[in-house]
Amino acid sequence: MTTAVRPKPTSGLGNTDTEPCRLRAGRTSSWRSEADLEPKLSRSKGASSAEDDIPTVLPLQLVLVQGLDRLPVDEGAQEALRGKLRMLEADPGRVTTLLSELSAHLLSINSEENAICITFKVFEEIWKFNTYYQMGFLGQCMENLLLDQKFWINCLDRENTGIEIFIKEETMNLMYKGLLMQEGSFFASCSSNQIFDSSTSGSDLYLEKGDIALFEPPFLGSGWTVLSLSDGARGTKEKPPLEPVSPFYEKCLDVVLLVATGTCVAVEEYDGNGPDELSFEAGDRIIIVGLLVSCFQWFLGKRERTCDVGLVQTHLVKPTDSVCESTDIFLNTEDRTLVKLEQEKIKEETIALLRKTYQTDVGTIYQLGKQPVQMCPLLCFLEYSSTYADAPVEVDEELKHKIVSLVQDSCGKLSPSSDICISPDSKDLETDELWDLPHFTVCSENDGTSPDRHHALLSFLGSRDFQPEFNCLYSSYPEFLLTCFHGHADEEELVAYLSVARETAKKKRVLWAQSRICYLLGQMCASRSKFSQARVYYEEALTIPRDSFSDMSLQAAIYTNLMFIYLTQKNTEKYLALSERLAALLMGVPDLISGTEDPDVMKFVLKKAILSHNKPAEARSCFLLAKLHLKQGEPANAVPFVERLQMLVDKLPGECKGTHSHGYLLLGRLYSDQGLPHLAVSSARRASFHASATLSDCLCSVSLLLENAVQLYGSTTPAQVATFLIRAASLAPEGAECRLAHVHALNLSWLFHEHNLPARALAYMRAFLLGYSSASGMNQSEVTAALIWVAWLCIRSEQHRMALDVLNVVLSSMPEHCTTQQEGVVHNMRAIALRRTGDLRQAAESYRAAMEICEEFEDQHNWAVVLANFGFLCFRATAKHLGEEHLVQAVELFSELEEEEGHKMNFISVLLELGQHYISQGYCEKGKIYYEWALLIAIQSDQSESQLKAIRHLCHLYRQVCPNEAQCIIYSEHQLALVRRTGDRSTEAEILEWISQLYLGLGTERANRSALECTKQSLGIFIDLGKKRKEAHAWLQAGKIYHILRQMELVDLYVQVAQDVGLSTGDTLFVLEMLEAAGDIFFNSTVERDKAVCFYRDRALPIAMKAGSVRTQLRLCNKLAELLLQMRDYEDALEFAQTALDLSTMLGDHLNERVAFHRLATLYHCQGHFEMAEHHYLKALSLCPTPLQFDEEVLYYARVYQILGDITFYDLKDPYDAAGYYHLALAAAMDLGNKKSQLDLCTRLATIYHNFLVDRELSLFFYQRARGFAADLNVRRINLAPDQNLRSTAQYRMDPDIRATICK
Repeated sequence: MTTAVRPKPTSGLGNTDTEPCRLRAGRTSSWRSEADLEPKLSRSKGASSAEDDIPTVLPLQLVLVQGLDRLPVDEGAQEALRGKLRMLEADPGRVTTLLSELSAHLLSINSEENAICITFKVFEEIWKFNTYYQMGFLGQCMENLLLDQKFWINCLDRENTGIEIFIKEETMNLMYKGLLMQEGSFFASCSSNQIFDSSTSGSDLYLEKGDIALFEPPFLGSGWTVLSLSDGARGTKEKPPLEPVSPFYEKCLDVVLLVATGTCVAVEEYDGNGPDELSFEAGDRIIIVGLLVSCFQWFLGKRERTCDVGLVQTHLVKPTDSVCESTDIFLNTEDRTLVKLEQEKIKEETIALLRKTYQTDVGTIYQLGKQPVQMCPLLCFLEYSSTYADAPVEVDEELKHKIVSLVQDSCGKLSPSSDICISPDSKDLETDELWDLPHFTVCSENDGTSPDRHHALLSFLGSRDFQPEFNCLYSSYPEFLLTCFHGHADEEELVAYLSVARETAKKKRVLWAQSRICYLLGQMCASRSKFSQARVYYEEALTIPRDSFSDMSLQAAIYTNLMFIYLTQKNTEKYLALSERLAALLMGVPDLISGTEDPDVMKFVLKKAILSHNKPAEARSCFLLAKLHLKQGEPANAVPFVERLQMLVDKLPGECKGTHSHGYLLLGRLYSDQGLPHLAVSSARRASFHASATLSDCLCSVSLLLENAVQLYGSTTPAQVATFLIRAASLAPEGAECRLAHVHALNLSWLFHEHNLPARALAYMRAFLLGYSSASGMNQSEVTAALIWVAWLCIRSEQHRMALDVLNVVLSSMPEHCTTQQEGVVHNMRAIALRRTGDLRQAAESYRAAMEICEEFEDQHNWAVVLANFGFLCFRATAKHLGEEHLVQAVELFSELEEEEGHKMNFISVLLELGQHYISQGYCEKGKIYYEWALLIAIQSDQSESQLKAIRHLCHLYRQVCPNEAQCIIYSEHQLALVRRTGDRSTEAEILEWISQLYLGLGTERANRSALECTKQSLGIFIDLGKKRKEAHAWLQAGKIYHILRQMELVDLYVQVAQDVGLSTGDTLFVLEMLEAAGDIFFNSTVERDKAVCFYRDRALPIAMKAGSVRTQLRLCNKLAELLLQMRDYEDALEFAQTALDLSTMLGDHLNERVAFHRLATLYHCQGHFEMAEHHYLKALSLCPTPLQFDEEVLYYARVYQILGDITFYDLKDPYDAAGYYHLALAAAMDLGNKKSQLDLCTRLATIYHNFLVDRELSLFFYQRARGFAADLNVRRINLAPDQNLRSTAQYRMDPDIRATICK
């Protein structure tokens, strides 16, 4: 069975609906259970683990889902998720850090199954992990790890999109049980009613289903040992059915009236034994004060007839019709928040932070308008279909009218509105209001002071009801003593003074003052570890008869301190009795926690609720314990109680759900303070998107996100902010929070602008302006800045006409006789829009106006920008020289600016543009200087994107314009280092491939080994990314390099793996491509060339014929014919050459047809079929284009006619035809100006005419020409002797140039 992480998870260890929980009931060093006060079993460390087959690995199944039903997305998106996991599989550092934060240990990552395998070492780890799992944090943490910023930007319109994690519950339960058994004895609940054999002489032990007991696993063949928590009885059983329990979780039993409110009736008379107990008669109606919890002995009640208040024993009353079961864990007048998060203050600070973080400089800094922005689609897991297309004309017209009205309305608002306005009422009264405490002078008996020296103290402490001044007395008595008492030399003197005051109060019957003085004396004794004396004072304070039970805080303070003393003195009986009374007060009196209580005392209440299966009481106990730890300044100890409270509140219907979002915010703050950023952001997200979330909650969540953004995402402005802001906007009342709406629109538009989605950015600003009310309070400067930003977004979105309309409105609203710098910004931006609409003249005028304003204000930076823009305009108008002058002036101004980051980006862009201009004009050295200058500035300012841009220009220069492989390698390796910093693994692999090719071009063994290293690195990345085609090519490239290095034993291995990877793609054409490329490795080498035949003939060619790839068949036949020719296998070569000819003819490919004829002629020539060879050579020559256009074609004519002459002269013995062929070859050689060929041909012609055709005149003519060429070539002897016994095949050698042509 698998369970998914839902917004409201209902599974994990201890499902309330199906099975008991699996987490142990508190046996840690920071936890004391009821069993600590009773006889305990010794913990055995040798427990056998043979009870069950305990697993040690827990797989987490990751699925990318979307929609309200959380259905899996398409397979393409799942493959993208697998790619992310492959990257983590190769470098698991980040996922290890995340799992450590989640209290788990990474074992392995299975990217093909979308699974992460984890394990746990101790039970506390699996306890925490299960808590995070049930709270829905696991999926959100994985989203922060695996999904990039582009994903969040593109998925804003797709609700409930993210990663869901599925876990096998049974496996996790068994792992938890195994960890507990390793620890020794553990708490568990009985799965059924069962009887245990008594380990003493008494009767057998009987436990019912659901009863919790302490179990000890068998040791050395013994049975299980059990200790009952109710009476301390022991028993044994061989294999009892049990389920481990959690300190915060247990199976929900059907118990009637767990927590109740209303009125009940006394069933018998009761006379109170102390001032804290309520006396009543049988039949009296008793109103439940606060909550009646059935698992506690006492509750706080109010006698309806007399209105007396006191503690009532639960078993002495019965319910009436007015009693109703309650699931609310809070009291009516209680503060339901654990701590004051000062949400209003955080809200204001967050809005101010957002405005500061996402503010743009568009309204103050000139923009560089070099060229229109190319809109590149973002890569995302989910296919994105934008709903923010350009607005129709009607909306644009509406926006124009709205902008005009906004500008007109804002002109009258000269004073800026206050960003943050905090009224005096927003101050925290609890912290700012100081109570005016009285002061008392301590005097001894011998002092001559008035006998009423204690009157002021008794009057102050004698109040019948609780006074706010008593808070200091009950919660921080040392401060109370230091503040209120003066004149004593030491503490002993103060104790003596208070003792006299106690006796005085007793004599005067000032009972409330006597009780409080006793409490104060008890505190002083306890602080000096005089616990017995302190116990006497506390017990006296409890037994003093008082007229009412009105000061609950005093009663709770006495109970708490007295319980701590009982616990210290191991007085179990009194401790348990008093704990029941304290529990009644905590359940009945709101805000009773003062911060001085002992957590161990408070945990008794929680333990009682757990053992009684009372979930509302358990939730309230967690609430009180969390509040106590927070008040004591122990946030780390409060975390587990807050976590448990959040899970319980999720299960309990009622008003407590209103605090759910606040609880997640508190958890997020606690996680952040503990250095757990993933959990902090996940909590913030849950708080923001919970149904109980408010606008302040969302903004507090944004604050948490921004606080942890750098640690999680490496950016101060993560895209996840957009989802929080959209949620905040949906919670804001319509027409309210104008500042928030303004910040919301600015932030979202800035995010989309940064991610190259200006159309969507413009849509948010348009919606804000259309919904803006002039009465909302933006002043003129804010309106102007917003409109300039809208205009820039229009330019980025290619809506230049709309941008001009907005800028014209802004320009018309500015004062005519008072020039401002912002006016120059508008002129510059207006010129950019005009240039892109083609109105170059108006653009030049606007640029000129902007330059004049810059000159007037001596604004050097903006002046440099507008000069550069004017230079770009001149380039557009083909005024190259004028544009160059302005760009050079801009460079001079930029170089004079101080070292500021603001202008570096523009400076780099101008340098690159100027360098590109010089290179296009042929000034490569100048262009190189400007490129390198831009790179140096980018390195100095540590701007990775600018460095990459400059390096791309330099690589293009050294690769295509001025080839220099060494320089290209240097810059490519720097580019590789930069890409590795960005984490773009795909680009990194491509750069590694390119560097490998560059190293191979150097041709040295060292360079070849460097190429091999780069290829292997790219191979590893392609494997991680799951790019099968790239992976196959990388395997093959590595095999090729090994072949170059002559490491033949590895070549076959790499080639075989490449084929296997190619086959795994299932693409026949790709497999065919890989087989041919594998054969090319051997074909293009001089070693083991015969292996290419196997790849071409036996593997690739049959597949090509089956796939019907005629071109591939032709290419393979050409290669086979050439290869077999070189291997002197003429018969087989002839077959493939003929097939190549047929295919070329069928395709109408004249070049390949000519090559096929030439190859056939060569084969026939080698076989001695001279007439056939002559025929095919002539066919090849007939297919040559006429007239001849290139020297290569003329050279081909000369070579082939010479071969034909040799065949007819030496083999066919026809000197007449041979002379004709030689004449044609000589004509071609003369056309080329090749003297060596002319010498050879003139010599042969002279020999033929002298010895065979007997033409002395022609013989002498060619002989004299041959002598002339011989003199030029320094050849001393010319032989005219006839030698027809030679064979043309003996001297035939395939020319390398012709062979290269054939290989194509």
